Amino acid sequence: MRSRDLGSWMWGDALSLLEQADRLHRQFFQNGPAEGRCWEPPVDVVETANEVLIHIALPGVPASGIVVGFDPDGITVSGVRRFPAPRSARIHRIEIPYGRFERRIALPLHALNPSPPEWADGCLLLTLTKVKVNP
Repeated sequence: MRSRDLGSWMWGDALSLLEQADRLHRQFFQNGPAEGRCWEPPVDVVETANEVLIHIALPGVPASGIVVGFDPDGITVSGVRRFPAPRSARIHRIEIPYGRFERRIALPLHALNPSPPEWADGCLLLTLTKVKVNP
């Protein structure tokens, strides 16, 4: 049976569109010098009872070109996606972001134990096991 609560459905869609617009704005319209600009890859953060799983979409970026940094306040993932076409190529459309990327994910790392990063299907997978605290 279909839900009759169209207000909550529309509100959810509106929030999703605003979040997407904000991410695109941060990706393409940053202030500052060109050499300091970078784009942000999309991220999924999923929490289970025992761990936090982070999937970072980086198709076309070699695993060797990714830097993962951990600090007490979170994780920073950075690197460069190289433009695949030669300079003499005629470009018809560019929708995939290229160049330097960086994504900061705020997490309480004092309560999480990171496992080594994994690479699968164009995504970086970070697994952080929750630290058990004995009362």
